[in-house]
Amino acid sequence: MRYIISGKNMDVTEGLKTAVYEKIGKLERYFTPDTEVHVTLSAEKGRQKIEVTIPVKGNIIRAEQTSSDLYVSIDLVEEIIERQLRKYKTRILDHKHASSNFNQKYMDDEYEEDDSIEIVKTKKFAIKPMDPEEACVQMELLGHSFFVFRNSQTDEVNVVYKRKGNTYGLIVPEY
Repeated sequence: MRYIISGKNMDVTEGLKTAVYEKIGKLERYFTPDTEVHVTLSAEKGRQKIEVTIPVKGNIIRAEQTSSDLYVSIDLVEEIIERQLRKYKTRILDHKHASSNFNQKYMDDEYEEDDSIEIVKTKKFAIKPMDPEEACVQMELLGHSFFVFRNSQTDEVNVVYKRKGNTYGLIVPEY
């Protein structure tokens, strides 16, 4: 695997790079040698965070972990990605083009899918045109973490969502 390691608000030391290579390197058995792994390490207000993104054809495998110790976060994020790979292997196999990024041994091994996705509720509602700010207010009034609405300026369906630190995000479809 090819590693792209960067740091936000911190210098990435050789010790941190070594820890990333050792821990994230355990995932090499799943991927082909030319797979890129994007690792971002950051420090903010005593919290140490690692974000790992592995783009594969048709999918993105991503995990992040925050703790008071960056080395602990590195350990935990590797476990999260490994669990994701085992859990979603059958879904990855359904997208045959995505399998080109994965090691053939991993693709041939049998893993039991431990959790299945089950939709337990379907909700229908009228989508009223509004601007993104109004959608954020509506989301807050409902006590939800996201809100689907028709953007009155573009006439497209958009989603606003809550982010950490009392900020909001807007999802706009790209056609």
